[in-house]
Amino acid sequence: MTIPKIPVGEMFESLINWFTDNLEMVFDSIGNTVTAILAGLKFLLLLPHPLLMIVLLTALAWWTAKRGVAIFTVLGMLLIYNMGYWTATMETLSLVLASVLIALFIGVPLGIWSAKSDVVERIVRPVLDFMQTLPAFVYLIPAVLFFKLGEVPGVIATLIFSLPPAVRLTSLGIRQVPSEIHEAAISFGSNPRQLLFKAELPVALPTIMAGVNQTIMLALSMVVISGMIGAGGLGNEVLKGITQLKIDIGFEAGISIVILAIFLDRVTQSLTHSDQ
Repeated sequence: MTIPKIPVGEMFESLINWFTDNLEMVFDSIGNTVTAILAGLKFLLLLPHPLLMIVLLTALAWWTAKRGVAIFTVLGMLLIYNMGYWTATMETLSLVLASVLIALFIGVPLGIWSAKSDVVERIVRPVLDFMQTLPAFVYLIPAVLFFKLGEVPGVIATLIFSLPPAVRLTSLGIRQVPSEIHEAAISFGSNPRQLLFKAELPVALPTIMAGVNQTIMLALSMVVISGMIGAGGLGNEVLKGITQLKIDIGFEAGISIVILAIFLDRVTQSLTHSDQ
């Protein structure tokens, strides 16, 4: 007895065709918005001379994470500039920041809603589980189908991959606010808006910042993968090193990604600890 094959692939293809035929204007609007955000971030990051930008990044590291991270930042960024990867590094940083900003814009409100409603939490949780267990390469498929090749699908794929921690840790942080704080705020006459913004979010901020840190790290981990669809930046350089067997280019671009990752990780971790 032969079991008939379920046409999963055909159904998925039909769904994608329906989306592309009927929601073209929506995807164009999303693409234009992402392009504008990326262009603005790139302009801001590449406008100052690299040496001035290194001074600014070092000052940020000193202010947030103190002397050790500042020394690492100035040495690391000077190494990137010396190797000739400054523009590619700023392009990568703009892609990561754009993805993280959009992820937080979606993830934090969704996390708050999930913390306030058990029904929403029960719906959101399996979706986040699915997103976190799906192989990273799979995120490229819908991004390329809807937005073609280039930076925009790179941002969309990175956004989807890095979104779950922002939702989960925002929801967790608010759910962990002690009941005594709720009761005190309500006894002083706080309405739901005041309870959220003046009591719950300040108490949950360290957990939310931990989610921001994880979102940034996941976004950085997609740099090379999104380079496969032409997202540019250091990801393209690493892929060039792999596909053309240019070991020096691949290693130098990889070192630049590591320096950028350590800088972002230490700065955001310090912000988390300072909030505690």
